[in-house]
Amino acid sequence: MSKTLIIAEKPSVATDLSRSLAKAPGMAKFDKKGKARDVYFENDTHVITSAVGHLVQLKMPTGPNGKNLPWKFDVLPAVPKHFELEPIEQSEARLKQVLRLARRKDIDTIVNACDAGREGELIFKYILELGKVNKPVKRLWMRSMTNQAILDAWAGLRDDTEMENLTAAAKCRSESDWLVGLNSTRALTCFRSRHGGFNITSAGRVQTPTLAILAKREMEIRSFIPTPYAEVHANFSVAAGYYDGRWIDTAWKKEAGNVHSRAERLWEITSAHAIKDRCEGQTGNVSETKKPTKQASPQLYDLTTLQREASSRFGFSATSTLKLAQSLYERHKMLTYPRTDSRYLPEDYVGIVSNTIDSIGKDHAELAPFAKDIQTNNRLIPTKRIFNNAKISDHFAIIPTGRVVKLSEPEQKLFDLVAKRFLAVFFPPAIFENTRRETTISHTEGISDTFLTTGKVLVEPGWLAVYGRQVGVAAGKDELCPVSEGEDAQLEEISVKEDETKPPARYNEATLLSAMEGAGKLIDDEELREAMADRGLGTPATRAATIEALIRQKYIARDGREIHVTASGLKLIETLHEIGATGLTSPEMTGDWESKLRQMEQGKLERPVFMEQIIDFTKDIVERAKGHATELKNKVFPEIKAPCPKCGATTLKQTDATYECMEPECGFKVTKYIANRLLAEEEARELFTKMFVGPLSGFRSRFNRPFDAGLEIDKKFKVAFVFDRDEEDMEDLTDDMIIGEMTFDEKVVKIYETEKSYFVPEAKNKKAPNGMKVSKMLLQQAISKEDAVKIFQGEKSSLMEDFISNRTKRKFKAFLIYDFNNGRPSFEFPPREAKKKTAKKAKKATKKAAKKAKE
Repeated sequence: MSKTLIIAEKPSVATDLSRSLAKAPGMAKFDKKGKARDVYFENDTHVITSAVGHLVQLKMPTGPNGKNLPWKFDVLPAVPKHFELEPIEQSEARLKQVLRLARRKDIDTIVNACDAGREGELIFKYILELGKVNKPVKRLWMRSMTNQAILDAWAGLRDDTEMENLTAAAKCRSESDWLVGLNSTRALTCFRSRHGGFNITSAGRVQTPTLAILAKREMEIRSFIPTPYAEVHANFSVAAGYYDGRWIDTAWKKEAGNVHSRAERLWEITSAHAIKDRCEGQTGNVSETKKPTKQASPQLYDLTTLQREASSRFGFSATSTLKLAQSLYERHKMLTYPRTDSRYLPEDYVGIVSNTIDSIGKDHAELAPFAKDIQTNNRLIPTKRIFNNAKISDHFAIIPTGRVVKLSEPEQKLFDLVAKRFLAVFFPPAIFENTRRETTISHTEGISDTFLTTGKVLVEPGWLAVYGRQVGVAAGKDELCPVSEGEDAQLEEISVKEDETKPPARYNEATLLSAMEGAGKLIDDEELREAMADRGLGTPATRAATIEALIRQKYIARDGREIHVTASGLKLIETLHEIGATGLTSPEMTGDWESKLRQMEQGKLERPVFMEQIIDFTKDIVERAKGHATELKNKVFPEIKAPCPKCGATTLKQTDATYECMEPECGFKVTKYIANRLLAEEEARELFTKMFVGPLSGFRSRFNRPFDAGLEIDKKFKVAFVFDRDEEDMEDLTDDMIIGEMTFDEKVVKIYETEKSYFVPEAKNKKAPNGMKVSKMLLQQAISKEDAVKIFQGEKSSLMEDFISNRTKRKFKAFLIYDFNNGRPSFEFPPREAKKKTAKKAKKATKKAAKKAKE
């Protein structure tokens, strides 16, 4: 009797299929066969097995001698006439088991039950192609893992011919990544290793443009020059109480390209003080407008928006969110398929949605009232904003299935995000009342100053009720006191707040996902987001893996929630610009490729056309790297008139990347770039002559934080950093350098002022074996000798207001104290400023209101 083989993508899915399909009409119960990793399921008519993700990969090319392709320019570009496949070594045993079942004589049809998407199609097709299995194929297209969803998909098996366009796009994605990744990695590695060594430089079709987005932002932060500005803040009193206002330029208009321009900012500090002086003690005329505004609920989640929200709300990485969503889909069967790029539902899904809402109303205590509200008030309306076939390709939005089981805390957090969003879309918009109050002080010279106050009150919660919002102002916000028509306000306090413009913030995973989705542009607008949906970097399913790959290759690093570009990452982008291969750094170009893959899925683009463009692009990268390497090799650099530290030769030569000894047998060599900083010729001459140069500024750490250091030639003739030479200068400490004394280990020791720091050589412990010290400049804040003595004596310094964070580049204020256990200074932050609306002012306002009432 002939049988049908069903191949799932993972063992857990194969197990679920064996349970659910046993309930299909005419299907018998499945028996579990095999042991350990070779388990499969079988009944009289069907066999179910699974892959474990990808089992097959594109084969690496070989060199002219049939061995591994050498890392040399002369074998590039590597563009095979036909791509060959090979088993992935770690999962080869599983591949053999799947192919053994597929080749059985009683198997006459094979069903592809891998994940319903581009990668699932590729996993299945590569297995059959490598195994040379040529049997009829059907497609099981599952959008959810509930029993009913599996049975519905089984009843509607698709013919394999319907999958041809998806297969073409899947193979093009795989082959283009292979071509661009392999050739660009090898070409860049050859270029950067041309002076010796093996400087592996990984690059790829999606990962390198993603890195370029981060590198561009890093350079914007580095080159940013802050501009001082001032704001004038005021506090006014009226009969009903007090309110704050901020001076605005009523003639201000937004300037194109100037992101720092604001109506409240004054670029001349003297102008701000002039406003303060002329307004003090004055009264102002109050005008006010109130305007209702509606705010619709956000749309349903696709994977990228879910990852962004989970990152912002909970600090989940994109990979963690995907794993949690996959677990909620596969294991718990509480969510629909997560690897989707759609935020809409099928138009025939209204009945299923209604059943899901009913289930939530019965089984989810927290959300039950809102689910019942939807049904009771007939809010389930099939609008195009929710149900729209034109906005769905392979999969629809992520929604609950109606099933509720016990979850881990992270799983519960993610499920609640999806469940609340699912219910919220059926509620009416939230309605706010926005207040704009202008207090204008007129002066005799015909000049007037206007102070703006805004307020926002929730009038009707609408969908925000699902998130616990109630009528009134938001939590932590003060309600704006009312004013009467024509009432004047007395200016009680006025101050000038000086600040400076801030550099753009570094990306975090939420903002990086948004930038990847918009091919380098941060997209918040829903319509623009949809327009760019087909031109993003990668797909919702692959973006998390791209970020993790960049971290694994040490091109980027997480620092809290921020993502920093490392020196290696910046060097890669710099090298691509140097050789002119800017196409590989272009998010827009890669976004266009992704759009073409989508067109191919829809049958609008032929596979050969796409691959021809990719091959041309690959060849261009290789030729640019080769050409620039040749150009630099032939370039003549001036010799360095300095002794070789190793052999004493009187002259050193330089290449485009190194300073080297003229004597071939010596082997002394120093790279020109150290910690992402160029060692200039005059600096190199001093280093080789004196064996030391510095201190030098402009070095960058792994997290791209700037630091200063000296350089020295060590005993092995390698360049080493020297961070502080105070301990070497101890013999030179003289009495005229003493600025105070402190008690350490029950004895009085002296505090010295050296060129760079304040130094106590006799205060030593494990953390400060050479003595304790405080730099004269700490985070760009100058430290006075008086404050240094204070903290060494165990006191708190005066409040310092000019520290600048290395991480955020923002100014902050703090006291310094000395952490003697760790041998270094630390911060103590001042309490936050109290709000102006004090109890005393409230009492004064009450008296004033009572007085006016009597009048």
